[in-house]
Amino acid sequence: MARKIRGFERVLGGRDLFAVAYGAIGSSMYFALGILVAAALGLTPVVLLVTGVLFLLVALSYAEGATALPETGGAETLTRRAFSDVVGFVTGWALFLDFLIVIALAALFTPHYLGVALDAPSLRDAPWDVVVAAFTIAVIAIVRLVRHTRVFAGLLAVAGLDLLVQGMLVLLGFAALFSGDVLLRGLSLAPGQHWGDVVFAIPLGMLAYTGLETVVNYAQEVERPETDIPRGMLSGIVLVVVLTVTIAAIGVSAFPAGDSGRSVLAEDWLEAPLAGIVDALDGELPGIVVDALDVLVGLSGVLILVGAAATAMSGCARLAHSMAEHGMLPRELGRLERRSLVSSEAIIVIALAAIAIVVATGATGDDTAFLASVYSFGVLLAFTLAQLAVIRLRRTEPDLPRPFRAGPDVRIAGTAVPLPALVGIPLTAVAFGLSLATHPAARYAGPLWLALGLAVYLATRWWNDRGVLERVGPPAELPHGARLRRVLVPLKLGAIGEEMVATAIALAKEQRATVEAITVVRVPREFALEGPLPADVAQRVEAGLEEARLLGDDNDVEVRTDVVRARSIGHAIVDEAQRRRVDLIVLGSGPRWRRQSRFFSPTVDHVLRNAPCEVLVVAFPEGIAEE
Repeated sequence: MARKIRGFERVLGGRDLFAVAYGAIGSSMYFALGILVAAALGLTPVVLLVTGVLFLLVALSYAEGATALPETGGAETLTRRAFSDVVGFVTGWALFLDFLIVIALAALFTPHYLGVALDAPSLRDAPWDVVVAAFTIAVIAIVRLVRHTRVFAGLLAVAGLDLLVQGMLVLLGFAALFSGDVLLRGLSLAPGQHWGDVVFAIPLGMLAYTGLETVVNYAQEVERPETDIPRGMLSGIVLVVVLTVTIAAIGVSAFPAGDSGRSVLAEDWLEAPLAGIVDALDGELPGIVVDALDVLVGLSGVLILVGAAATAMSGCARLAHSMAEHGMLPRELGRLERRSLVSSEAIIVIALAAIAIVVATGATGDDTAFLASVYSFGVLLAFTLAQLAVIRLRRTEPDLPRPFRAGPDVRIAGTAVPLPALVGIPLTAVAFGLSLATHPAARYAGPLWLALGLAVYLATRWWNDRGVLERVGPPAELPHGARLRRVLVPLKLGAIGEEMVATAIALAKEQRATVEAITVVRVPREFALEGPLPADVAQRVEAGLEEARLLGDDNDVEVRTDVVRARSIGHAIVDEAQRRRVDLIVLGSGPRWRRQSRFFSPTVDHVLRNAPCEVLVVAFPEGIAEE
């Protein structure tokens, strides 16, 4: 089968995946710390430690799933395989929103760190922060549309710079700001603070560890998924958890809750909390050192946030690809392309949606806590379902190769079940319940988003003539199993045309599909498209169509025939494929074109570049069928 592009290639090593993991997950401390301190105050390090351990438990299940099924899609792939397409869609749709929120938050906080680095306070105020954030997302999208670049070496450099900056901040913070007494006093409730605030903070704590889905969506591009995925992902997560908890302890030491029950870190430095910790060093260290740290933290924040937005956009596009391949989203969002690799339509939709979130957030008073609440809804739902999927696959597919197992295992009803998932499922489920109970944004916006998604799912299944509960395989699996519904074959005269029809009918017979046989008559521009065909042309066209119908009758295959007049045969084939919603186009390629540098004829080349579905090219050897 001739593919339009090479598709995803296994080019990522362990270091590349570590850079993606650290950049995607580690970036969240740049925007989550202030949001979390506003709710948890002095208990922030404890909340981050608890959620960090929970995050690590979930990551073990993700590592098992990603090594067993090294494909794009992440939790959507796991839940679809373990349960059904509907459950997979619910998981993927919830994560789709989370990706958009991560892109929006990373972009919204970028101008605040840029303003610190450049000593430009205007960048931290409305409307310029929203303008810069929207511009950042647009630039990332344009770069992704223009060319698919391998940015992992750059991500590794950014991760190294960020580790250096974080290490310096931790050492200087411990030496000048850390106070065990202040930290211990923070473990009790501050004036005006209630345990309900701490409960409210627990789901928000998941915001500090974003990026897990981004990492596993690259599983199909990892050279050695059986070793590189667990090693690169888990090492990055452990490092991020340690740094996040440590920096949070320094932050609450430097900015303890006052008599008002509020922290300056969550008030004045909400959008740039790490820059706030550097500001607290003013007076403790020489001014030149503090100024240098401002620049370093600001630039590091900009780089890692932009990198996080870019990888989240790529991860989101890969998720859209997986969902579209399985009939959950419009087919256009799953198309692979030479220039951008993933679908350009998906990139545009993601960028526009993220910009809309940025603008709406700015218009409503920069309420980033609302976004954090909605994020907790999606991520906790996906985490719970993904862990359930790992356990179910252990039972339903015990022979599935699992290079990494989320052990230790315990035996339940004869099935070896991973203990981390058994512990993690009730914890993430409880946190999900807390999110619904304490966060109005999660309680209302989350279900509304799912309702919108189900409408999209139903419309997509209806448009593609698929059942709501039907399991739909990716186009790459078309020759294996009942995947085809409609096959388009453009008829042509001679041996090549006969073989094309025979191939299309053979595939349709195997998979009980319908054949759409069309004859495209190219009409020169000096003649009108409509009107009767010359008698000899009409006779030959009808003879070809009748032969296709008879061959279909002989093989019990329904063959629908039609005549299409067009200026360009290639454009007409693509248009008819879209209009008839076909799953496969069968084309023939004569040997005379392969004696030339272009290999395929202009018609075949145009269809390969623009077809909305899979294309099967029957290439005939020299001397068998000459055009």
